[in-house]
Amino acid sequence: MLATDSAMPQEHRASKIILILAAAVILCAAYLNLLPGGMIGALGIMVILGYLLNTAGDRTPIINQFFGGGAIVVIFGSSYLFHSGFVDDKITQQITTFTKSGGFLSFYVASLVTGSIFGMSTDTLKKAALKYIPVILGAVAVSFLFAGAVGLIVGKNLFESVMLIALPIMGGGMGAGAVPLVEIMSGRTGMNAADLMSVMVPALAIGNAIAIVIAGVLHKVGQWKPSWTGNGELIRGQAPMVEDTTSGPLEVTKLGMGALLAISMFFLGTLLSQVISMHTYALMILSIALIKVSGLMPAPLEQAAHAWYKFVVSNLTPALLVGIGVAYTDLDKILEALTPLYFVMVFATVVGAVVGAGLVGRLMGFYPIESAITGGLCMANMGGTGDVAVLAASKRMQLMPFAQISSRIGGAFMLIVATFAIQILGG
Repeated sequence: MLATDSAMPQEHRASKIILILAAAVILCAAYLNLLPGGMIGALGIMVILGYLLNTAGDRTPIINQFFGGGAIVVIFGSSYLFHSGFVDDKITQQITTFTKSGGFLSFYVASLVTGSIFGMSTDTLKKAALKYIPVILGAVAVSFLFAGAVGLIVGKNLFESVMLIALPIMGGGMGAGAVPLVEIMSGRTGMNAADLMSVMVPALAIGNAIAIVIAGVLHKVGQWKPSWTGNGELIRGQAPMVEDTTSGPLEVTKLGMGALLAISMFFLGTLLSQVISMHTYALMILSIALIKVSGLMPAPLEQAAHAWYKFVVSNLTPALLVGIGVAYTDLDKILEALTPLYFVMVFATVVGAVVGAGLVGRLMGFYPIESAITGGLCMANMGGTGDVAVLAASKRMQLMPFAQISSRIGGAFMLIVATFAIQILGG
């Protein structure tokens, strides 16, 4: 026993030395602009940089207590490094391509959604699904109320504050939110698409940044007020939402099967989106939930999906946050639009979403912090990338299915709201 105990520190030291050497090799290749092309080069630098920035953020006072710790440092730190001339543009483009068109973000989200839903208690899933839509509606209503009130105070009309700022922030991100909103509004408001986009994009970017910071603050609030949070569980007084079915050593074949299930569920959502006019993620969520509730998936395969989910969250989250910082976070645009008046209106919108979701969530039997994060902040961020960042900052990655419901189904609902609202506030 003593020999075993003494051997463990030596193994840890050896592992750290190997990791340091691996990091040195990858960083040296990046410095010399000799990274291999494609996935291997992009993922290598993303993993190393994500680990370093995440560690720094988690050990930095104030940031690690109030602002999300490592997650927010990875996102904004990598954005600054890759967009300020410190890193060659070729590497920046390589990471951007891998994250976007290379499918890394889709792969990550598919893994989290599939594993977390299949790992849920069926009873909890049924109860949460029926009560969750009112939480989203509460977030939207109060965010519009706050944005409109602040707009009137500072001399803006309801169209400027609600339609041009609050609506795009709550609309589900860029591709599924701002772009279709511009198409809906450009022919009916007297503003062309370029003018609308120039107002909406900064609102999305600043709102996303504020949502990430508030996510870290809510995590701290939960530590101060334990009765307000389930520490990742959504429903008050229920068993854990995600069942721990993967205790003990993980088998390689189980992880492989879990990865295959995640990919297959994403393919299913893609196929259904060809015949049903909904986002792939939304259809994937609905399909997985239906399979789970109906009991069609054998228990060992559900456990495999959940095991893969835990593996991805533990090992790939910092790397993906680097991709979000490089590919989706433009600090220059955020700073250009960051006038005090604009910031106050965006901040009021995000806070309204948090307050509305938290209050309605509590009425529906949810923990207010978890409902504020998923139903509020995940409506106010930039879609799938924002969901990952917000949940990482709040340390509640297991809530990804509800975050995706907010971003995808809630975002689609906002397009319907826009169509009706433009008749009242537009023109």
